[in-house]
Amino acid sequence: MKSGWQKKPFEDCIEKVTYTAKVQRKDFLDDGAYPIISQENDFINGYWNNEADIFHVTTPIVVFGDHTKVLKYVDFDFVLGADGVKVLEPRVFLLPKFFFYQLQAVNLDSLGYARHYKLLKEQEIVYPPLPEQQRIVGILDEAFDSIATAKANAEKNLQNARALFEGHRHSVFQKKNGEWIKTTIDRISSNLDSRRIPITKSKRKSGKYPYYGASGIVDYVSEYIFDEDTLLVSEDGANLLARTTPIAFSVSGKYWVNNHAHILKFENMTTQKFVENYLESIKLDDYITGAAQPKLNQSALNSIPIPIPKSVTEQAKIVESIEKLAVETQRLESIYQKKLDALDELKKSLLNLAFSGEL
Repeated sequence: MKSGWQKKPFEDCIEKVTYTAKVQRKDFLDDGAYPIISQENDFINGYWNNEADIFHVTTPIVVFGDHTKVLKYVDFDFVLGADGVKVLEPRVFLLPKFFFYQLQAVNLDSLGYARHYKLLKEQEIVYPPLPEQQRIVGILDEAFDSIATAKANAEKNLQNARALFEGHRHSVFQKKNGEWIKTTIDRISSNLDSRRIPITKSKRKSGKYPYYGASGIVDYVSEYIFDEDTLLVSEDGANLLARTTPIAFSVSGKYWVNNHAHILKFENMTTQKFVENYLESIKLDDYITGAAQPKLNQSALNSIPIPIPKSVTEQAKIVESIEKLAVETQRLESIYQKKLDALDELKKSLLNLAFSGEL
């Protein structure tokens, strides 16, 4: 430890806190007089109107999400949300922002949705005299402001790339060059649902075959109950239509499917890819049922009008146009995502330097 720094157990660094009433998540208001801070990622998670429930902040504190490990620096009065909120008030020998930054540098194991405070209180806090804490906080504040700006720009570029692709995909279905017809899924594909044999989670064994659910692969399973009659096999792909999002995606090879997806077989991959992209380009709110567990049943799926060129050649041109832009979009997304990852690594590196006394 660097000369002049001290070390104390975590619980010797925080004051005892008297908690005000905690508001359950189901009772949060969308608007109100007082902000609710809970353990979710968003900084403010709802609002409340009962003044008696305000947690008054005299010096800045840190809110720790016991289930989520989310950390929030709070310097204003607020209302506590739900059960998993821990209020951490540092003692006078620690600047609140210095304490907050040091907690961000702690790498706690993930216990899923179990409580993590038991891991946090096993930590030790290292700290220099207050003037040195202030100097370190000043450096980190400036650096993190720059990192936040760079991340915001990269995230905006990432969103713009996706919006550009979605806009292009939507526009190609509006042009309708050549002769188009209106049809439905059941007229241009055959349904393979009869070949589906669901496997309950308790019976599944790990293996190499993908097991598809409503939005993609949910597991890889063994062939211990496979035979040629029950295993779905496709040389050129069979389309899986999900209940929610993504609405459609193509698969190939050997696979299992649970009862949350419709299995459709098209005469050719061009038409299949055309339909897949069209379904992804439209809003399906009017066809999806169920609030708690949204789904797209077979009847609703078959009722969706599908505009499609009569010529497979014209279908192929449209699919090619979309796929070319998709490749470029993925390239740009990869660049922006790598930049975001690098900025996160830079932040971790600065925190490690700060609390090893090297900043």
